[in-house]
Amino acid sequence: MNWIGVMLKEPPLRRLVKQIVRVLPVHIATKALWDAVERPQYLCGVLHAAEQAQREGYPAVSVVEFGVAEGYGLITLQAHAEAVERATGIEVSVYGFDSGAGLPAFIGDYRDHPDHWRPGDYPMNETALRKRLQPRTRLILGDVATTVRAQMLPSRMDVRPPIGFVAMDLDLYSSTVGALRILTTVPLLRRVAMYFDDLNEAYNHRFAGELLAIDEFNASSKEVKIDRWRGLESWRPFPEAPWLRSMYLAHNLAAISGVTLDRPTAKMR
Repeated sequence: MNWIGVMLKEPPLRRLVKQIVRVLPVHIATKALWDAVERPQYLCGVLHAAEQAQREGYPAVSVVEFGVAEGYGLITLQAHAEAVERATGIEVSVYGFDSGAGLPAFIGDYRDHPDHWRPGDYPMNETALRKRLQPRTRLILGDVATTVRAQMLPSRMDVRPPIGFVAMDLDLYSSTVGALRILTTVPLLRRVAMYFDDLNEAYNHRFAGELLAIDEFNASSKEVKIDRWRGLESWRPFPEAPWLRSMYLAHNLAAISGVTLDRPTAKMR
């Protein structure tokens, strides 16, 4: 890294550069580096998915949001998918899972944080949302514990591209447990980027919510393990950004076994 690049990432200059990058037609990877988009965590995940697909020789990849609610995240996800597809040549299919009716009528014990969530929170206007979805995006409504298995089976032709990014915003431990089944149901890339939305609030702890769901998944799964995305903050202009602490990788151990090379192709360098 040259000295000019280092200077641009120093405060207070870095904030000015971020605003410039946001409006200029620069490469999408540059916008991702500078957090110069809405929901930079989503762009980071989609870009990682496309780059990983290139490394593994896949022409297409799937990205998923659990917990669509009003749809702002899903709309942003499909916009990032379109930009990454143009930049990389990797086709990106988008899936959104939600009940369609907000948080369920029954919220469980302390693991679901009933002190923080209420039934019916985050309802969806399905008709309005569907009007804003592109052909690349599929909205799947129902209980995620059943829709993941029913709609995303590996035998279904429309979900052949392996999963490369999952955004988890279901709020409840019980719902997150059901959603994590996707990692043992459908084809995955070797490393699947994941974003967990509810990890940095004061009410969170290891014995409830998403953190407990992650721990239980790792204890029960032999072939896929979820861990923090280590080193993601390195060399970034804003390494203190809170969303970086919510980024994880699902390591597909079964796919990694026997692989001797997992480096960017010449195109990606």
